[in-house]
Amino acid sequence: MLKIYNSLTKQKSEFAPVKLPKVNMYTCGVTVYDHCHVGHARSLYTFEIIRRYLTYKGFDVKLVRNITDVDDKIIKKARTISARGEISLKEAFDEVRNTYIDSYYEDLKLLGLAVADIEPKATENISDMQDYIGRLIDKGFAYAKEGNVYFSVRKFLPYGKLSGKKIDDLFSSVRIDSDSLKNDPLDFALWKKAKDDEPSWDSPWGKGRPGWHIECSVMSHKYLGVDTLDIHGGGRDLVFPHHENEIAQSESLTGKTFANYWIHHGLLTVNKEKMAKSLGNFFTIKDVAAKYPIDVLKVVFLQAHYTSSVDFSWEKMEEVKKAYQRIYVLVNKLKKIKGGSSIGSGSLLEFRDSFIEAMDDDFNTSRALAVLFDIVNWANRLIDSGDEEDNNLVEALNLIEEIAAIFALTFEVKEDNAISDDQVNEKIKLRAKFKNDKNYIRADEIRKELENVAIILEDTKNGTTWRRKI
Repeated sequence: MLKIYNSLTKQKSEFAPVKLPKVNMYTCGVTVYDHCHVGHARSLYTFEIIRRYLTYKGFDVKLVRNITDVDDKIIKKARTISARGEISLKEAFDEVRNTYIDSYYEDLKLLGLAVADIEPKATENISDMQDYIGRLIDKGFAYAKEGNVYFSVRKFLPYGKLSGKKIDDLFSSVRIDSDSLKNDPLDFALWKKAKDDEPSWDSPWGKGRPGWHIECSVMSHKYLGVDTLDIHGGGRDLVFPHHENEIAQSESLTGKTFANYWIHHGLLTVNKEKMAKSLGNFFTIKDVAAKYPIDVLKVVFLQAHYTSSVDFSWEKMEEVKKAYQRIYVLVNKLKKIKGGSSIGSGSLLEFRDSFIEAMDDDFNTSRALAVLFDIVNWANRLIDSGDEEDNNLVEALNLIEEIAAIFALTFEVKEDNAISDDQVNEKIKLRAKFKNDKNYIRADEIRKELENVAIILEDTKNGTTWRRKI
């Protein structure tokens, strides 16, 4: 029985989608004004694990993840480029969004994660947003003023039910808003009047662009084809105001619950500080992938429950690399095992049950990861006993790969360009010949030569195996 902590109800409850076995899932994607950083990696990875585990449990998951490609930050970066005088703001805007959309897909590939089933862009759904806004105006929940359209927060009586914030408290603490057109300082923009020569679209209210909150309501409904989502996910920093505003505008329009389960992951810090370029602690996914196998970053995330904060540091990466290497080395050993049939083992079935029990408890990856290391320890003890042909080792590899598929662990290490797999195997054959001829000096030279290009040899009773050093 899978139980999920619901940010809306503030408790764990049995997961029951609206229409079994289908699961409609929406998560907030990236805003494309820069390369994705390690915080984005955590979000992308968290919801990919959830998607994979739900699929493993037999659910038919449809995941929609938006791409915000029109936003103040994107326009600000485009202005900086355009100010150099070489291209117009519109050209710079397109250059920024296209560059970082491409970068986002490169990062997904580096992470070894699949794209969502649908990844709609905000700029491709402007007319749908305008229609949505028009209907909110017709229902009395929104109003137009001088080319802008605002949502009337006080007209949605349950406002604050996700974040726990009260309207009166919000009003007393609200900052002075420079937008004097609002009827109420708490109201938020659904449509923004165009400024200067910034990107804009024609609308019933004049040239402008959509607000941030409206795009998620529109695209989740449109591409999932339902009024009530099974799961809506995102970072804890999006609870207020973004997700609160999504609920307000969506439920005001449909009169139905917007999402039955809200899943929010904890935030990421760097050396216990907020990540920021100004602090010099801003690390992209590409930065990490250049230094470590991406599996190591995944294990850093797996060690913490998704609702917990994660502190990233290079020291932690180095520490986790050593732990990860235990799995990596074992998997490489097990893949060398010849023969053996996959048979059920009482011990191994117990491991699988423990893994499922952990994941059924609100996707508790830290406990589930511990089960994976238990399997590694168990298999290593069996190998140390000298019975490397035991069928249980074949079963152990099967179970490790089963779990690894859910965790998106690949156990791949980048090839050193200096030597290919075929060249390594030829070197091992030559070393075997030298050993057979009792020329141990030359045999040892080959071992050292391979070590210099990060190839580790291991001599066993069944011959020599090798792996790339991580």
